[in-house]
Amino acid sequence: MEKKNEQKQSAANKKRSPAGKYLMPGKTANRQPAKKGKTAYNAKKPQKHVKKQPAAAAENKPREILRNDRRKTSANTAPFPTTPARAPRKSAPLKIIPLGGLDEIGKNLYLYECSNDMFIVDCGLAFPDDDMLGVDLVIPDFTYIIKNKEKLRGIVLTHGHEDHIGSLAYLLKKVNVPVYGTRLTLGLVEGKLKEHGILSECTLNVVQPRQTVKLGCMAVEFIRVNHSIPDSCGFAIYTPAGVIVHTGDFKVDYTPIEGGIIDLARFGELGNRGVLALLSESTNAERPGFTNSERKVGTTFRNFFAQAEGKRIIVATFSSNIHRIQQIIDNAEKTGRKVAVSGRSMINVLTTAIELNYVRVPKGILVDIENIRKIPPEQLVIITTGSQGEPMSALSRMASNEHRQVTITPQDLIIISANPIPGNEKLVGHVVNELMKAGATVIYEAMYDVHVSGHACQEELKMMISLTRPKFFIPIHGEYKHMYKHAELAKQLHIPEENIFIAGNGTVIETDGINMKIAGQVPAGRVLIDGLGVGDVGSVVLRDRKHLGQDGLIIIVTAVEVSTGRVLSGPDTVSRGFVYVRESEELMEEMKDKARAVLKKHLAPNTREWTSLKNELKEALSAFIFSKTGRSPMILPIIMEV
Repeated sequence: MEKKNEQKQSAANKKRSPAGKYLMPGKTANRQPAKKGKTAYNAKKPQKHVKKQPAAAAENKPREILRNDRRKTSANTAPFPTTPARAPRKSAPLKIIPLGGLDEIGKNLYLYECSNDMFIVDCGLAFPDDDMLGVDLVIPDFTYIIKNKEKLRGIVLTHGHEDHIGSLAYLLKKVNVPVYGTRLTLGLVEGKLKEHGILSECTLNVVQPRQTVKLGCMAVEFIRVNHSIPDSCGFAIYTPAGVIVHTGDFKVDYTPIEGGIIDLARFGELGNRGVLALLSESTNAERPGFTNSERKVGTTFRNFFAQAEGKRIIVATFSSNIHRIQQIIDNAEKTGRKVAVSGRSMINVLTTAIELNYVRVPKGILVDIENIRKIPPEQLVIITTGSQGEPMSALSRMASNEHRQVTITPQDLIIISANPIPGNEKLVGHVVNELMKAGATVIYEAMYDVHVSGHACQEELKMMISLTRPKFFIPIHGEYKHMYKHAELAKQLHIPEENIFIAGNGTVIETDGINMKIAGQVPAGRVLIDGLGVGDVGSVVLRDRKHLGQDGLIIIVTAVEVSTGRVLSGPDTVSRGFVYVRESEELMEEMKDKARAVLKKHLAPNTREWTSLKNELKEALSAFIFSKTGRSPMILPIIMEV
């Protein structure tokens, strides 16, 4: 009888999908069978992909938000099987093409292409360098994407920071594909698309962690990670060549302000089943140890708020750091203070976060910045932008006494809750100096624990490599020194040097599931945004702007009678940014004499060779001015025909 029961149990076990055969997103090997509505996989013949219907009130989220027609829960999501344990075999080649985010911090955009399908991970921007005079933003070059737009199946977003979503509107004006991301990420995207007037034309699909989006022959599983903005995700990318893990920006925070901790269990499951390649961020690869929890900043705030009796508190931080804004509001509530917000980006992000219930604001605590004069200063907290010393930011305007509502006084305690981004140290230092000159007490990161990073340090980066155990490793998201240091960490964890690829933007990395190689280069420059112009400012324009900024401009104007070749008026000179004319009259007259000599030598009746004449004027005046001043201003001759 016992033997007969054992046979029945054995037969029953054979009918079930074996626990070790497939691991499904959202399911571990030892959990119960899939619930109704989930796709079940048979060991021998997996069923077809089944679309998962959105849950109207999942995780206590407001119904009115989830019913939003454009930011809807994706119907193109469902569990997708990882590659089962088996001997590697060749498959259709997979191409990984970074178009931004390598050898730089910002402008993140990564392409995954296989067979006739392609999708994009992130679509960010960068802010201009000091030598990009007049430029507002820098976005990736979309040439390769536009050329292959018929292959494009969608865009997936890791989180809502500008360096990951900032150029999305510019791309969606050229291609019409669905966008997938978490609720807060797409909430921030909505605001950008509204500004560009294309929201109604775009399809935004909300995806939750452990859901998977099918994109042609590939699929992307969203995996929760911790970062300095809620709703951040990394990706497991399922391709015919194997599983790719793309971390996005992450850190390991065991006590996050909002949401759960990073899904280390899922990364470990993927590692157990086999990860072909890991693309991991490198921002803090030079920093040893672990990144501190965001709650450490909350403790510092609590201490300063308690000590600031009789003072107004002003806190400058990144507008996207919603966790920090929540802690500021919480401490304001505990100390009986009202909260005002200054700065356009801060207001926009906070409005979206409140609408989507990512920030809890007690009733009556928020006041309009226009009405702060009605509140005693010792009962007020102002949250503002400008933690990087940006010249036009709210904090910079306060420091220079140009802010319409806020005047800095000795009764102000100012907390700059951010690290200066490399290159911004001088700007931040200038703002701190000006605030102190006004008598304010200024607290900044170099002195106290008022900021923690949202990026993983060395021990967390090593943890990610150890969990996923990839065959190939590609460091991303960082300058070359960061990626190089990250590669060194991977070597310490016994990843062979020949399996580590430090690439550049535009590099085509190709793998067939067995080998990986560099297979070419695609266009991957930078496109400059100046006002409403996209790409109309290039290297030539920047060179001229730099020239004008360094040495100024000289304009030579003359009128010539064509029939006789006689000078009717001029030459007259106009100087801008070169010398102060009233104090350099003798030099200006000598320049006119030099121009007259050139005109007399080269003008003849019926002469119309104006280009060669202008060049003669430029050369003669340039040599003369340099001999007198040691400068090389831009010279612009203007000849009017009569």
